[in-house]
Amino acid sequence: MILLGVNIDHCATVRQARYRDAATQAGGAIEPDPVTLAVLAERAGADGITVHLREDRRHIQERDVWRLRETIATRLNLEMACTPAMTALALKLKPDSVCLVPENRAEVTTEGGLDVAGQRARVAAVVDAMNAAGIVTSLFIDPDAPQLETAAAVGAPWVELHTGAYANAYFTPHRATELARLRTGCDRGQALGLVVNAGHGINYVNIAEVRTLPHLHELNIGHSIVSRALFTGIEEAVREMKARMNA
Repeated sequence: MILLGVNIDHCATVRQARYRDAATQAGGAIEPDPVTLAVLAERAGADGITVHLREDRRHIQERDVWRLRETIATRLNLEMACTPAMTALALKLKPDSVCLVPENRAEVTTEGGLDVAGQRARVAAVVDAMNAAGIVTSLFIDPDAPQLETAAAVGAPWVELHTGAYANAYFTPHRATELARLRTGCDRGQALGLVVNAGHGINYVNIAEVRTLPHLHELNIGHSIVSRALFTGIEEAVREMKARMNA
């Protein structure tokens, strides 16, 4: 069984579109509530909840992550930039896991993997801090050998392979090449002793191929599930994705 982590960031995106300047982001007329969405996703079978607390707080807010820590019954996975401020917050919050991601304020969503090989000392310091605190660390990386090898070398137990290039190439002649690249990355990660997760751009169509990748432990999916939930509700959207993941 491949596990499903549901990323609820874009529920908060909808809320912030109307209430970004409100005194609070929960209660009263404020809607939608990401924490309520998370609970409903869990009820439908989500194995964990993922949020990305960005430095510019464009969607998920700090209060959201604290409420999630107190409320959800599965696992809280915090995506975060590799910075001292985010490291300090994670050590206080104590999520079940963190995923270190690159962060560019100009991007709409995370584009590309973390350059672990090029920022080895910086990444290693965060991994060491999380390992010492008993927080599982994952590195969001492209499925390339140097990144995988460095991830293993710095002591990260998990990696999340960036599936965005494959998703973007799905309706192009490059699709098979990108899928093969992911397959090689999964094999290499498993050989290095890493737990292999994947995420970014996975949807209800390309999941048919993504789920055939070897050694997958968990998929983190957000935008497509939140989009489907607009038409079917979050519980049906989660149930359908889980069924397609493990057909």
